[in-house]
Amino acid sequence: MKIYIMTDLEGAAMLSTWAQVRDYTPQEKQRSEYFLTGEVNAGVDGCLDFDPDTEVIVLDGHGGGGIDEILFHPKAKLIAGRGFRPPYYLDESYDAVMFIGQHARAGQGSVLCHTQNSKTVEYHKVNDIELGEFGSFALMAGCLGVPTILAAGDDVLIAEAKELIPNIVGAAVKQSLGPELALHLSHEAACQLVREKAAEACEQIDSIEPFFIPGPYTKEIRVKPGCSIQGYLGPGVEVVDELTVRKTSNSIFDLWP
Repeated sequence: MKIYIMTDLEGAAMLSTWAQVRDYTPQEKQRSEYFLTGEVNAGVDGCLDFDPDTEVIVLDGHGGGGIDEILFHPKAKLIAGRGFRPPYYLDESYDAVMFIGQHARAGQGSVLCHTQNSKTVEYHKVNDIELGEFGSFALMAGCLGVPTILAAGDDVLIAEAKELIPNIVGAAVKQSLGPELALHLSHEAACQLVREKAAEACEQIDSIEPFFIPGPYTKEIRVKPGCSIQGYLGPGVEVVDELTVRKTSNSIFDLWP
């Protein structure tokens, strides 16, 4: 079996504030990476519990980096650095995708929710369906025929994932209480839950369909009032209004930078 794990930082247990995930000191960043890396390693262990021969590839999906390379699981491999583009080295050779440390999409009022840029983006839509970072990458995977089988993060993220993939396995490591407030499992309990749910997801892989929307694809991005669309302008981009742009392509992979 070959599993691809997409990570982000904001969804890990014990992380509640922007000071822990974006506006952090080096010491706070190291602490936050410890929490995420523990959950990611637990996810790897869950895959190996199901099949000791599983190949697990992890992508560090947090913009400022979220994985502590020193603590990273010795039996997994890590994609990290700068310059990778969609579909981020995912291909048809993978059996499934898992998300660990993922947050909910923008606009839900939940803990650390956002889509791509936490300071500027109001929403992303694909074919009029609002998709956060989870839905966007799950769709890319689906276009390659790869199912997304696990979502680990807060309870709002799990609900979002189940709207798109009803049979997906969820690991709610914290309950959102507000934009910078959550009720957390302990780090140890969160890791145990992720491990158990990763193994369960592997067991259920044949019953979880890839998330797929037929093309062509129109992606619409709207920024928050007072923000600029200048950074989104380019070939094929239509300006809808001063806050909104739109682009259409037959390939979903052309619609992300």
